[in-house]
Amino acid sequence: MELYEVMRTTFAAREYTGEILSDKTLYEILENARFAPSGGNRQGNHVIVVRKDETRGALVKLLEPAAKRYHAQIKAGESPWNTISPTKVTADEIEKTAAPTRLMEPYQTASVLLVITVDLKVVASMDQYLDRVGIISGASIYPFAWNILLAARQAGFGGTITTLAAAEEPQVQKLLNIPSDHAICAVLPLGKPVKQLTKLKRLPVEEIAKFEKFDGIPFAKP
Repeated sequence: MELYEVMRTTFAAREYTGEILSDKTLYEILENARFAPSGGNRQGNHVIVVRKDETRGALVKLLEPAAKRYHAQIKAGESPWNTISPTKVTADEIEKTAAPTRLMEPYQTASVLLVITVDLKVVASMDQYLDRVGIISGASIYPFAWNILLAARQAGFGGTITTLAAAEEPQVQKLLNIPSDHAICAVLPLGKPVKQLTKLKRLPVEEIAKFEKFDGIPFAKP
């Protein structure tokens, strides 16, 4: 498969056929994904391969509060978990909201879960003094996570980047014996997608790229 085709057809796969993603194929996926860039080439990425049902069940239970808040905010017309607009949803409303199946089911039905962490001791957080949520550190780990999905697509499998675990980091660290100086970046459920999408909807270049300034004229196709 051509690189551009893989880039244009790798989607958030959450429904799986049940076909096993073998250790051999998973190793090949990670063998290629590991060439993702990281700040200073410090390579602080770490992967926990989770297959046991017992571990999955415990993880799902820990993630339910974060999923319930996410769903409650969606129902209230909010953008979940964002730091600019504080939620108006009450703790009681969150508690009464069911964790959505769409978010929780992939953890149980995927062939394998990959828990991705990054060693904070080797990450350069250039925005740590700004009065906003930190973003820059992600540059040293999310290219690796995305490479995994690209490699999975190439192999005929798929998955999605989920971040609910970060909201419950201390408990997840305890469950999986993750050191306190490693941040949980994502959990990737991987499996054979029920449907392999080939046409994704994304904003056109003209809407996301501008000349010279943020509000400059659109960068149009020559």
